[in-house]
Amino acid sequence: MRSFEELVAEADAEPTEGWDFSWFEGRATEARPSWRYQQSMGARMATANAALDIQTGGGEVLAGIPKRPPLCVATEAWPPNVAKATALLHPLGTVVVASPNEEPLPFADGAFDLVVSRHPVTPRFDEIARVLQPGGTYFAQHVGPASVFELVEFFLGPQPRDGRQPDRERAEAEAAGLEIVDLRTERLRMEFFDIGAVVYFLRKVIWMVPGFTSAQYMPKLKELHERLPFVAHSSRTLFVARKA
Repeated sequence: MRSFEELVAEADAEPTEGWDFSWFEGRATEARPSWRYQQSMGARMATANAALDIQTGGGEVLAGIPKRPPLCVATEAWPPNVAKATALLHPLGTVVVASPNEEPLPFADGAFDLVVSRHPVTPRFDEIARVLQPGGTYFAQHVGPASVFELVEFFLGPQPRDGRQPDRERAEAEAAGLEIVDLRTERLRMEFFDIGAVVYFLRKVIWMVPGFTSAQYMPKLKELHERLPFVAHSSRTLFVARKA
C-alpha cells in the first residue's frame, strides 16, 4: 500500500487539462444522472443542422457521440483545454473557438438550432437565446446547488448554499425569452477511496476549493486520509429550453 506522501505526490503531478476522469477509476466513484446526458445530447446532435457546444472543456463529451451535425462549433475559455479540444475535435469536423466565459458569444444572431453545454461555469441565457434560431433548443446539464459540499465544507467550513439554484436559472432563462421544457435536479452519491483522488479532484475542479494546493491544505488532507473512504453528493440539473 502506498503512503500518504506518495499518493499526494502522484496526484499533484497528474495533468488536469480536459474533462477526462478515467484517472479516478478504482479510486473514486460517482453515480450518474438518470437522463444520461451524453446519450441524450448525441441523439439531438444527430438531427440538428447547426450546433454549438458551450464550454466544451477538452472536447471529450462532444467527441464521444456517434454523429455531429454538418455545422458543429465548440467554445472553450481555458487555453490548455482549447489546445486539447482542438486536437480532438478538428479531425471530427468540429471547429473550436477560444471564447472567455463572461464575454458575448462570438456568433451571429440565430446561428444555431441546437446549443448544448455540460457544466457551464455561468450560463449566459441572454447570449444563448440570441444565437438560437426560433424553435431552437438549449440542452444542458448544469452543476446544481451545494454540489459536493460535504468535501468543500470539510476544507472551508460552512458555505452559502444559495448558488446555482434551478428556480433562479429558470427565471433568468425565461427573462431572456426561452421557454422551459424540462428542469430537474438529482443528488448523486460520490465516494473517494484514497487521498490522491481527493487531491486530483480539487486540482481539476478548481471552483470547489479556490486556489487549492496540497501544501496549503496538508493538515486537512492528513486528517481526511485517516477518515477515508469519504462520501459526498454531487448535484446535477437537467436544463432543456426552447426559443419561441
